[in-house]
Amino acid sequence: MSAKPSAGLSSELKWFKSSHSTDDGPACVEVAFAPSIVHIRDSKIATGPQLAFGPTQWAAFVTYAATR
Repeated sequence: MSAKPSAGLSSELKWFKSSHSTDDGPACVEVAFAPSIVHIRDSKIATGPQLAFGPTQWAAFVTYAATR
């Protein structure tokens, strides 16, 4: 995982809001998929920092989260 500034990347990525996020709630997570990186950001701070995961890390997280 790495923390990445969003400058220059946000406009190039197609972001998807989590189905668990609400428009008025505190839990607003967005994900964007690139060929070798999965980007995560807070939708309320779109120009803020992002997390970046490799495909293996992302698959492990999704598998873990699905069991919770």
